[in-house]
Amino acid sequence: MKEEIGILEGRQGQVFEKKSGEAEQLDISCEKTSLSGSVSQRACVFCGSRVVLYPVADALHLVHGPIGCAAYTWDIRGAVSSGPELHRLSFSTDLGEMDVIYGGEKKLYLSLIELIDKYKPKAAFIYSTCIIGLIGDDIDAVCKKVSKETGIPVLPVHSEGFKGTKKDGYKAACTSLMKLVGTGSIEGISPYSINILGEFNLAGEAWIIREYYEKMGIEVVSTMTGDGRVDAVRRAHGATLNVVQCSGSMTTLAKDMEEKYGIPYMRVSYFGIEDMSKSLYDVAKHFSDRPDIMDAAKEIVSKEVAKLYPELQKFKKVLAGKKAAIYVGGAFKTFSLIKALRSIGMSVVLAGSQTGNKDDYERLREMCDEGTIIVDDSNPVELSKFVLEKEADLLIGGVKERPIAYKLGIGFCDHNHERKIPLAGFIGMYNFAKEVYQSVMSPVWQFAPRKGGKI
Repeated sequence: MKEEIGILEGRQGQVFEKKSGEAEQLDISCEKTSLSGSVSQRACVFCGSRVVLYPVADALHLVHGPIGCAAYTWDIRGAVSSGPELHRLSFSTDLGEMDVIYGGEKKLYLSLIELIDKYKPKAAFIYSTCIIGLIGDDIDAVCKKVSKETGIPVLPVHSEGFKGTKKDGYKAACTSLMKLVGTGSIEGISPYSINILGEFNLAGEAWIIREYYEKMGIEVVSTMTGDGRVDAVRRAHGATLNVVQCSGSMTTLAKDMEEKYGIPYMRVSYFGIEDMSKSLYDVAKHFSDRPDIMDAAKEIVSKEVAKLYPELQKFKKVLAGKKAAIYVGGAFKTFSLIKALRSIGMSVVLAGSQTGNKDDYERLREMCDEGTIIVDDSNPVELSKFVLEKEADLLIGGVKERPIAYKLGIGFCDHNHERKIPLAGFIGMYNFAKEVYQSVMSPVWQFAPRKGGKI
């Protein structure tokens, strides 16, 4: 006998369904540690720090802990580099039982000296894992000693996995980056310049976005951290504006730079026609004393939309009326995905994130249609329940959500950090629509029939 899927009692406050006529502000529980037994889709603090810092291509990335932590996060992003690829090598101190008993500081020191001598990195990031928090290795002292001996920045990343959520890993990464910012020369930087924060150059997306801004006459000082360079990060304080793409991962750094260097920041999104256009216009408005920048932005948008719109209409004719479920890392990405799906005729029946806050979920409530489920820090059982009950045709998520979609007999779109096809920018919107079309309308589903609303 089939039984309806339930929600764990301790998770009920993190699930909300938008109902007709609701005017009150959404009251959803969020920004808390995952419930025991929930099998959260989140990653740990250490993994959060790794996904932020990993794309810095000319830095050494050394994981201080057991080999499994380095193996799990090896090549963790589809972040490509236009030059050095040191970031694609995963190094570990490979702590064993004796190191846990007697401490791993000596092993860390010797590893750093050997690796820096061999690879000549511009800087080194040292990641603390859970075991380091337990045995108490003083990695700050080791980093300080090695930095003095080698002459390069050796930066501790306090990312012990048990310390909180993935979001705390983002903060640990930002703290380390902030130690680099301000240590380089700002000579020659244009007053019409920006840093792009929270863009990780998945499948070359940072290059697409950088080209738009440069065509507008704006200098991009650094991208943090996609196709990142240590020297660019060191002079990032010379830019006059920070634009934050992934707000969950990089808002901490933007706020720190605003407080220390007086650099304002704005949140942007490069997914979908509407948000991509707005991101260019908003930056152009910031430099209001240069009307030619706005003129260039309008020209870029006009040309790109003229090419893209007819193609999207072809997809829309087929996809109109289809339903999508979204579960991604940051809520800000969800906003853009809802708009992008609507532009090709699809509705959203589930919208969730791993790291959203109350303001994010309130905005989701305002954007979503009646009956949409809004969920914080979900798990596989819940996602399956909502996908089935709402009869979704597509699940948009990351690598851990892919098996859920395929087991339920519906299409899937990877919008996380392992992908190899760019989904940002105007060309990215075309790639996204094409991927959604190919997945939802694939004939393979006749051989993997959709499961019913209960299991």
